[in-house]
Amino acid sequence: MSAAKSFRIISADHTGITVSNLERSLAFWRDVLGEMAEQITGVKGAELKLAVVKAPGGHKIELLEYLAPPDRKRTDVRPCDVGHIHVALVVDDLDVVLERIVAASWKAAGKAQTLKTGPNAGKRVVYVRDPDGTTIEFMQIPKQKSSTDFAD
Repeated sequence: MSAAKSFRIISADHTGITVSNLERSLAFWRDVLGEMAEQITGVKGAELKLAVVKAPGGHKIELLEYLAPPDRKRTDVRPCDVGHIHVALVVDDLDVVLERIVAASWKAAGKAQTLKTGPNAGKRVVYVRDPDGTTIEFMQIPKQKSSTDFAD
C-alpha cells in the first residue's frame, strides 16, 4: 500500500453560471456592478455563448448561455436545495449596490442584515436573485475592519 500523496488548493480560478440570456446577464455584471473587466469569447463548434467577467482580486465569473440541446431545463433552486450555488462579492457600500439592483429591476431575496454570530459576524449581507434565479450574495465588511480581515 503506497503512502497517500498530499496536495493543496492554490486558488479559485472561476465560478461558472449558466444563464438564459447572455446579453441581459452581461448588462448586470458589466453595467450595474461596473469595474469588472469583460472578455467575450465564442467557442467554435460548441452550441453556447460564453463571457467572462473578472472581479477585483482576479476571481473570474464565467457566464454561459447554452444554445443546445433544445431540451435544457429551467429549475427554481432555493438556497436550501441541494445543487444550489451562489457567488459572494465583498463590497464597500451595500446601500449603493442595492440602489443599482433596484434600478436594474433585480430583486433582493430579503432585507440586508448584519450577521450576529459565526465567522462572518459583523458583516452586513444580502442575497440577490437575477432573472435566471442565480443567487449573488453581497457582503459589506464593518468599517473598523480592513479588507484582509475576512474569510469565507
